[in-house]
Amino acid sequence: MRTQKRFTPTLLARFVRQGRGTGTYIDYLPWHRVGRGDPASLGRSHLMMWRQRQRELLSDGEWVGLLFSTMINDLADVREQQKLSLEDGPFELALYDVRHGGKSYPGTLNIARQLGFKHPRVNGDGASDDWVMTTDQLLVIRMPSGQLELLAVAYKPDGRKLTKRNRELLAIEKAYWNARDVVWLLITPDLFSESAGVTLRRAAPWGLGVTVAASDRAIAVHVVNQTLGHTFTYTLDVITAALGNKDLAQRAFWQAVWTGVIPMDLRTGWRPHLPIKLLSQDDFVALNPVASRRTSWN
Repeated sequence: MRTQKRFTPTLLARFVRQGRGTGTYIDYLPWHRVGRGDPASLGRSHLMMWRQRQRELLSDGEWVGLLFSTMINDLADVREQQKLSLEDGPFELALYDVRHGGKSYPGTLNIARQLGFKHPRVNGDGASDDWVMTTDQLLVIRMPSGQLELLAVAYKPDGRKLTKRNRELLAIEKAYWNARDVVWLLITPDLFSESAGVTLRRAAPWGLGVTVAASDRAIAVHVVNQTLGHTFTYTLDVITAALGNKDLAQRAFWQAVWTGVIPMDLRTGWRPHLPIKLLSQDDFVALNPVASRRTSWN
């Protein structure tokens, strides 16, 4: 697919006119998008439908990270390619709850000055302007109290190979969210099992497919507990016999895994000839670097 080759002030102005980086839930429009009008990303881009909106992911890491994020049961919203405000402005959570409005928080220009780092700029078309920084994914999580909390997540392919400038830019991003009392995570592949990520990618069509009834998930849980030690194929066949449809059985099983009621060891995948291995809830959550809030930043 041909794409525009480079970012320019003119291109960023077009993003603003299009409303990029604004909205919530199904009305959110990412700042960076996968398409002909945007410069190509350095990694492999992915498009994924979830909760009635196409998610635009610029790398394998962002794809796997979003899958891990969707396993958080109290996840209310995810905004990928979240634009960071250049100037001081309101808290991002004010878009969901007006009680968070009224106070101003530092933008990236102010934070870069405070840290003593040069703020990134973009040049082209005979002009120069400040670059708009982004966070790969901004999660909105509903707490037990009913209040909403933000979690900011960045993804990098290798935290050990960051240049000095890379670290400066990440430090600006981290300070931006810390100024808002938002936890910021840097997720790299060494924080999770590659095989667990592969399992999620393969099972996502069922785990994130059309939602099954709670009673169907309960049947999947019961069958798994009754057939421990048998092969995965045998267990799925029993669920299929109980529900009358193999696709429904797959969705019931994987959605039970996604919500943690079947705490399957994702590292073993779904090899048909092997039995399903269950973990404790703590060990199951520990497989998920986002839910357990691990970070490669030091």
